[in-house]
Amino acid sequence: PLLYTPGPLTTSLGVKQAMLRDIGSRDPEMIAVVQEIRDGLLELGGVSQAAGWECVLMQGSGTFAVEGVVSSVVPPPEQGGKILVVSNGAYGLRMANMCKIHGIDHAVLSYGERDAPTATDVVGALERLGGDFSHVGIIHHETTAGTLNPVEEIGAAIRDYDPNISFIVDSMSGFGAYPVDLEAGNVSYIVSSANKNIEGVPGFAFGLCRHDKLVSEGDNARTLSLDMKANWAGLEAGGQFRFTPPTHTLLAFHTALQELIAEGGQPARLA
Repeated sequence: PLLYTPGPLTTSLGVKQAMLRDIGSRDPEMIAVVQEIRDGLLELGGVSQAAGWECVLMQGSGTFAVEGVVSSVVPPPEQGGKILVVSNGAYGLRMANMCKIHGIDHAVLSYGERDAPTATDVVGALERLGGDFSHVGIIHHETTAGTLNPVEEIGAAIRDYDPNISFIVDSMSGFGAYPVDLEAGNVSYIVSSANKNIEGVPGFAFGLCRHDKLVSEGDNARTLSLDMKANWAGLEAGGQFRFTPPTHTLLAFHTALQELIAEGGQPARLA
């Protein structure tokens, strides 16, 4: 059957065949694959390590990485941490629920599922709700109703309002298809997963993170395995995951990324 849902998607024969090999997680070839994936994702996002960005891979679904970012970088209330979650569907509400579970101070700016948030509304909410927010979180492509949110415009407005606010973007079904200028859009963290627009298979997710933000905010982790800064440090130290990686999924994604590049990259997928 052909799958046209936001993910998982139908995978190519080459992606399927890539999973037929067994490679140990510490094998030099696997370490090279992980590094090439990280570099390739940064390139797909229009950034690089040299430009001050990091790519963190994490086992699990996209939700794991979203929760990893939210629970790792927003400080506790007593240290001034507070996030405004902009929600126009189930995934915005899921981000708010993460905050509730982890005891993160938060407020929700709510819209209907077919209504896109505006930069004016977001800045207005930051002012109206106290003006003491450290973070803003939003969904890029809210798949509840397929609403594409203007994240670049909102991020730029947040920077104009308060350049110290960190901007978290859940781009699960957006990254790799819809372009986002991470610099112009003032994005601090953007998250997606292997089985969405790049057309790999489920098994890991990833976050593109500003290096300075990850280093300065990443000591607020509330879990062991979802600690984004520790996962990044592990990848940097030896090219390996801290815990058992989804090796077959990584091999499949490595092929899917190569196929995307051969097709013409993100513009080809949107055409």
